[in-house]
Amino acid sequence: MNLKTLSIINFKNYEQADINFSPKINCFVGNNGVGKTNLLDAIYYLSFCKSSFNPIDSQNIMNNEEFFLIQGQYTRKETEEHIYCGLKKGQKKQFKRNKKEYPRLADHIGFIPLVMKSPADINFIYDGSEERRRFLDSVISQFDHAYLDDLMNYNKILSQRNKLLKNVTPEAYIDTFGIYNDQLNSFGTRIYNKRSEFVKELVPIFQEFFNEISEGRESVALEYNSQLQNENLQELLQSSFRKDCILQYTTRGIHKDDLNLTISNQPLKKYGSQGQQKTFLVALKFAQYDFIRNQTSLKPLLLLDDIFDKLDRQRVAQIIKLVTHNHFGQIFITDTSPDRLRNILGESTTDHKIFSIEDGNIIE
Repeated sequence: MNLKTLSIINFKNYEQADINFSPKINCFVGNNGVGKTNLLDAIYYLSFCKSSFNPIDSQNIMNNEEFFLIQGQYTRKETEEHIYCGLKKGQKKQFKRNKKEYPRLADHIGFIPLVMKSPADINFIYDGSEERRRFLDSVISQFDHAYLDDLMNYNKILSQRNKLLKNVTPEAYIDTFGIYNDQLNSFGTRIYNKRSEFVKELVPIFQEFFNEISEGRESVALEYNSQLQNENLQELLQSSFRKDCILQYTTRGIHKDDLNLTISNQPLKKYGSQGQQKTFLVALKFAQYDFIRNQTSLKPLLLLDDIFDKLDRQRVAQIIKLVTHNHFGQIFITDTSPDRLRNILGESTTDHKIFSIEDGNIIE
């Protein structure tokens, strides 16, 4: 998988930009706030049909403009692929592959596999369980469209069940709740099984990457926690029905799943230093990359936003050693220090390009 060129018009702070990339390492350098991350987000958009940072599409249009365009020319399995995303204010977003519009945006997910590490990932540790479920869902959905369909259907039925709990006398709709329970059980059980399999396969890869980056200084663990581990979803929904009626929402199900994160057998959120937490997240993203690569036989694009901050020199050196290896494919890195990047990459024979960013201008 290789992104050869990127063209953007009126996207965030870029009026227009056309970039030709190295097939291996591409670095965007510049001060904070100049738009380095916006370039990564444009690349992210072409994989996931949305921004990584702002879910409201219209707010990604440059100020005082009426539209944005993002286009990428890729090589995928030795085939040229052109991906187009365009949005006009007040109109439906257009997403095309080789000039043919997708009937559903979900049909594109996974076609251009991508893994992104950004400072916002710290929410994975500090926010609620929804953030960690989002990680599970985003990874599995990239290679399993049946999972994505099950997840969309589960969330749709869950929303309908919650609406019914809020707006009617539940006892008068026992048959309807029975239908909802059957559907949630069917979709939810498949989702649970695939999440369990995914975490089981991911953990040893994740631990191996963490050990390599930290040089074995700490031990980490990642554990999947679900209500379905001890009881099937149909029974959970039936036993919690009275509670659901009182609280007016569905209290049991795979929408309550979580991941337990530990370092040296202690909660990562409480006992991990900033450097340890960042190492944990980098290792997790590298494991995600490895997993998708094994599932799809494609090397995903790897986006590393501000990855060197809060890491000691040994960990930085280990990360660079890893990403410059042929194990990884095309990589995009942002940093505030051009000297640091030149020093790091100057010791490597890996093909690379460094782009300086200033006031929306890109200089190679």
